[in-house]
Amino acid sequence: MIRGAPTRMDTWLTSALLAAALLAFLARPALGQAGGQAGASAPARVVELRIRDEVQPILTEYILGGMDEAARTHASLILIIMDTPGGLGSSMRDIIQHIMDSPVPVVVYVSPAGSRAASAGFFILLSADIAAMAPGTHTGSASPLLAIGGIPLNVDETLRKKILNDATAYLRSYASKRGRNVALAETAVTEGKAFTEKEALDGKLIDLLAKSPEDLLAQLDGRTITRFDGSRVTLELRNPSRVAWEMSTRQKLLSLIVRPDVFFILLIVGVLGLYTEFTHPGLVAPGVIGGIATVLALFAMHILPVNFAGLLLIALALALFILEAKYTSHGVLGVGGVVAMLLGALMLIRSPLTGAGVSLGVALGVTLPFALLTILLMRLVLRSRTWKQAAGAEQLVGALGEVTEAIGAAGSEGPGQGPDGFKRGMALVHGELWRVSAREAIPKGARVRVLAVDGLTLYVEPAEKAPGPQA
Repeated sequence: MIRGAPTRMDTWLTSALLAAALLAFLARPALGQAGGQAGASAPARVVELRIRDEVQPILTEYILGGMDEAARTHASLILIIMDTPGGLGSSMRDIIQHIMDSPVPVVVYVSPAGSRAASAGFFILLSADIAAMAPGTHTGSASPLLAIGGIPLNVDETLRKKILNDATAYLRSYASKRGRNVALAETAVTEGKAFTEKEALDGKLIDLLAKSPEDLLAQLDGRTITRFDGSRVTLELRNPSRVAWEMSTRQKLLSLIVRPDVFFILLIVGVLGLYTEFTHPGLVAPGVIGGIATVLALFAMHILPVNFAGLLLIALALALFILEAKYTSHGVLGVGGVVAMLLGALMLIRSPLTGAGVSLGVALGVTLPFALLTILLMRLVLRSRTWKQAAGAEQLVGALGEVTEAIGAAGSEGPGQGPDGFKRGMALVHGELWRVSAREAIPKGARVRVLAVDGLTLYVEPAEKAPGPQA
């Protein structure tokens, strides 16, 4: 029996298999390490949003759209860089709710130096997973206001307590779960306190200070945070890729339109343009401009919390301006219209959490020219009703002429008196020769005044005679 060759082949195959298995085993850690290094080299995606102005519905749409995009693309972090004086309470609450529900961690960073997170911005800052500020910034001053034109109104104590209690309860509902100093945060609401970046950090209102967004991301790399739902997440932000989420052209345009000052200007331009077109038909341009401005104002009215009483006061002002042009009131109606429009402008936007609304300067700057133009246009309309017709036979009534053929004298065609009892003749009126009739004889060359027009015949009387009604 021959066994040598098969035995050596089996031994060789077995050795080869063992060697391959050993190499594969030794290669596994290296491959795993290489894979880990490849994964570590992949940049973290940071979606960057900005709040640069008042918090209002279009800005809210932009912020919510950016946060949804971050969630859809599985971004590592959402960075909101903020500088705001505050804004509308309803818009602020929408942003805060989206921050708390976001599957992607959210950092709110007050930057650059000189920026602030006041009023509604303070509420948004404290709602973030990480609250940060740059040197030279401040936050706070979050007392709820009932204001017109930025001027606070005095309210009774009961209403004031209700507003304060609602605002502080809302702040406590999420600030405590974020680990913030709730007692200190409430003083920004109840006492209107404001805090520098160092005071906010020392008071545990924010989590850290950062000189720049790059410094902020470097400090957050490897940091473990607790989300609003209690889950813990470690941020991996090595080599972060920052993706700026910009407003669309539509949002930029609408963001401008829904500003209270711009909304008020559009409303007045729309009313004035349409009023001009109705009172002076055929001008076209005022009607076109007024129509476009009115549509834009109606859009803003749909977005902004408009006070119906403010609109009524503006309508009343327009009526008073028209009456001032029609009746002699020694300026009382005009002054009343100016006061009504000013109050209407300042009351036009409701903002129970902040003082956002039409500014006093814009209200004055728009009201006075509007009042003058409305009164002037109405007076032109009323004056035009007393003007005589400038074309046609009716313009001859009251005109003077000269008799060229004696009225009442017998002519070649018969006696100078018709069957109706009027004496007939010819006269030159406005450079034209007319057949004329009169109750009395008037010699040639005498001046006559036209009383009425009947076809091609003018009824006249001597110019020296006082004009009176025709018999």
